[in-house]
Amino acid sequence: MGTMTTPTSRRVLLAAPRGYCAGVDRAVIAVEKALEQYGAPVYVRHEIVHNKYVVKTLEKKGAIFVEETAEVPPGNIVIFSAHGVAPVVHDEAKRGQLATIDATCPLVTKVHKEAVRYAKEDYDILLIGHEGHEEVIGTSGEAPEHITLVDGPDDVQNIEVRDPDKVVWLSQTTLSVDETMETVGAIKGRYPNLLSPPSDDICYATQNRQTAVKQMGAESDLVIVVGSKNSSNSVRLVEVALGAGAKDAHLVDGAEEIDEAWLEGVRTVGVTSGASVPEVLVEGVLEWLAQREYEDVETITSATESIHFSLPKELRRDLRSEAKSASEAKPEGESASEAKPESGSPTETKPEGGSAPEA
Repeated sequence: MGTMTTPTSRRVLLAAPRGYCAGVDRAVIAVEKALEQYGAPVYVRHEIVHNKYVVKTLEKKGAIFVEETAEVPPGNIVIFSAHGVAPVVHDEAKRGQLATIDATCPLVTKVHKEAVRYAKEDYDILLIGHEGHEEVIGTSGEAPEHITLVDGPDDVQNIEVRDPDKVVWLSQTTLSVDETMETVGAIKGRYPNLLSPPSDDICYATQNRQTAVKQMGAESDLVIVVGSKNSSNSVRLVEVALGAGAKDAHLVDGAEEIDEAWLEGVRTVGVTSGASVPEVLVEGVLEWLAQREYEDVETITSATESIHFSLPKELRRDLRSEAKSASEAKPEGESASEAKPESGSPTETKPEGGSAPEA
């Protein structure tokens, strides 16, 4: 007769920090505030953040998500997602007589400003990131003639630069820290005088969540990462968990996607969530596990986050009237939207274990 597994022999390691970062929180609140202040519909170019639950929740409140700015009827409001957009998108909004709210994460805006700065200084900019990701597209659009995308260490051999002594690297903010530094190391192997940006481009939230997963991964038989498949930072958490020693790891949008077969022989389950995931989804996973006798929950804390970003300044204006006036008048060369709006700025100090965000 086999030994019965008791509830006390099963446990959950819960990562902290997890879930919403300051940039995601700001972007989601921006859409909610715009709907409250201006009324539906409010259009959003691309998903405001990469999470199915968040997008569906905002759609129910009156947000309309579109792929291209041209899909938004003149006289309306369009919000740019947390991932940022290229300058050409701001120009498209002006031509379309649209009022804009820029919900770009300020840490992404920092990378955009670095790209502009180094392009003005005539550097070749090596942007480490994944081809096709919205953040990469937006950053590349700031200085397309100067930027070369480097999609991982294996892509380094394809790099061509004009002056090997005038090369700088930047990166997508949601990458794996380890993979990024491996890529940087490979680039330095070819270009020893490679210049690094003033501070790491990988955001504090990505770093902190990866650190927490590393700490619990070695002790976990299974790691469940809550997040959507198009969320780069969530996908990276699965990779980091496996790299840290977790025997198995899976990405799920919610508890309904967990396969009970994953629990076979599992004593310790690690749980975390990507930076665009609301806590309600994590709570659902914990409830699902508790129903299967994984009731002992221990929090693994790697850092304390206290950073906060102010909301986009456009929420203090009557954008609906501005957009309507521009649509009716349609003066040549003018529009309801003004110059490219500034993103919010940090109003608190950086969290422990994070990199210093710059305006």
